[in-house]
Amino acid sequence: MDKRFIVTIGREFGTGGRQIATELAQMLGVQLYDKQLLEPIRERHNLTQEEVDHIKAVKPSWWYENVSQELYDDEEFLVRSLAAKESCVILGRTGFHIFRDEPNAFKVFLMADKTYRRDKVARRLNINEGSADALINKVDDARENFTKTFSGKSRYDARNYDLVLNVTGLEATEVARFIAECVHRKIG
Repeated sequence: MDKRFIVTIGREFGTGGRQIATELAQMLGVQLYDKQLLEPIRERHNLTQEEVDHIKAVKPSWWYENVSQELYDDEEFLVRSLAAKESCVILGRTGFHIFRDEPNAFKVFLMADKTYRRDKVARRLNINEGSADALINKVDDARENFTKTFSGKSRYDARNYDLVLNVTGLEATEVARFIAECVHRKIG
């Protein structure tokens, strides 16, 4: 593709979104940006990844409000700066919201049946089904809270996306290939 484009991928925990995003970026020949790109922001604020995850997971209170907003603003600035320079795939980061007015953005949300996600998480992390369910609920709740706090929208609202895809039973390569085809058709 000749023109710059941005693919944003939101996902439920346990859908294999990171693997799908990695394969998609490789297929499209572009960089993948995810939470690793935030290393400079974490260092600037002198925070560990666990502290950042905790701050993002809790509803902003008087104590967290300033730190949360500052982290989000820094993250948004960084993501926008990178996407302004080159085509890319952005995993998470409320990309659907940040690039809502970008004509060359293709916004995707990945979902899957709870049983599929539970089995995948349990196998990947070598934990029992109950622990996998609890972790899925915790991560999904944290992501939804973060998204609502900074975008004012639910990440589950299909109107935020160009494509909402149920990946239950599908291989990451199949999903990435399908998304790549959709991106080519929309953005050309």
